[in-house]
Amino acid sequence: MTVIHIPGSKSVTARALFLAAAAEGTTTLLRPLVSDDTEGFAEGLTALGYAVRRESDAWHIEGRPAGPGADSADVYCRDGATTARFLPTLAAAGHGTYRFDASAQMRRRPLGPLSTALRELGVDLRHGGQEGHHPLDVHAHGVKGGALTLDAGQSSQYLTALLMLGPLTAEGLDITVTDLVSEPYVEITLAMMRDFGAEIGEERSRDGGRTYRVAPTGYRARTYGIEPDASTASYFFAAAALEPGRSVTVPGLGTGALQGDLGFVDVLRRMGADVDITATGTTVRSTGTLRGLTVNMRDISDTMPTLAALAPFADGPVRIEDVANTRVKECDRLDACAENLRRLGITVETGPDWIEIHPGTPAGPVEIATHGDHRIVMSFAVTALRTPGITFDDPGCVKKTFPDFHRVFDTFVHTP
Repeated sequence: MTVIHIPGSKSVTARALFLAAAAEGTTTLLRPLVSDDTEGFAEGLTALGYAVRRESDAWHIEGRPAGPGADSADVYCRDGATTARFLPTLAAAGHGTYRFDASAQMRRRPLGPLSTALRELGVDLRHGGQEGHHPLDVHAHGVKGGALTLDAGQSSQYLTALLMLGPLTAEGLDITVTDLVSEPYVEITLAMMRDFGAEIGEERSRDGGRTYRVAPTGYRARTYGIEPDASTASYFFAAAALEPGRSVTVPGLGTGALQGDLGFVDVLRRMGADVDITATGTTVRSTGTLRGLTVNMRDISDTMPTLAALAPFADGPVRIEDVANTRVKECDRLDACAENLRRLGITVETGPDWIEIHPGTPAGPVEIATHGDHRIVMSFAVTALRTPGITFDDPGCVKKTFPDFHRVFDTFVHTP
């Protein structure tokens, strides 16, 4: 059995950075993810006037409950969606003028529902180019709070940003959600907010809607450990399920894990893999069999490319449904997966929110079109285990979440 130590969760690290910056006192984050996204987030906090001290295995953030220490700042969000959506929301709770911009890739990704919600709360927010996209200016004068309605069917990050803002408002925040994708990520947010001292109530209506009531409590600093990234672990779990006689254990991702993407191993179990989840970690073993299936991945859509890359090796079609939101990630992941699988000679059908992949033997050599998306690279590294000649047009884009991926994955593959 191979034991792989996966870097810290990007989702948890980004939320922890927001909460630490907003808290009263100094927070220490243990084992944070060090990657382009999280370093960009930390640099954004520094530009806004928060004190961030980084050590090799711990980051220390001096919180400012009143908002950014700078009354004017320019923040470059790089490719990071959490940076681009969370930091303008954090800045809105302060007082000053803050300008945000991002990479061309991030500029294409939508921000509109969050912008609309912040404006409903009285935030003076102006887009500098295309409406609903970066760049944007925030002329902050604090947020009173109140009630609003939000459609989070495109991205749960809109809801997360507003929930985390709630304790910083003067009167609290009531958010009624009409649609929601990737709900487990919201559960991460709620659990972490409570860990930092927030009070949140939740009401569900008969029609499936829900309202979150966030009290104006502020946050309290603490020491907080970052668990391994479940989305990143999916590539190693998939590789173990694919290769007969192989197994992998990821410590730190067990029954108490916050991240819903650990649910990917349940998909592998349905396909025939042997899965064991304990309090201390998760193990996946190949049984030599991969069955086709139909699966709804709305709540774990970041692992959709992992399953798509594994799918040709199943004994029947693999149909992945309810993943429309993957079309507005770093790239249109649904089309990117279909494009690359077809290049490999695999029969693929797609629709607005689904992809169906038929069994086949991928044939190389093929250069994978990554579209600058880290998850496309890491997913098709799994396909490459049985497909000689696969290369990537931008292998370095893994720096977004796992700069050392290629070395670690290669070591894993060549460990008996």
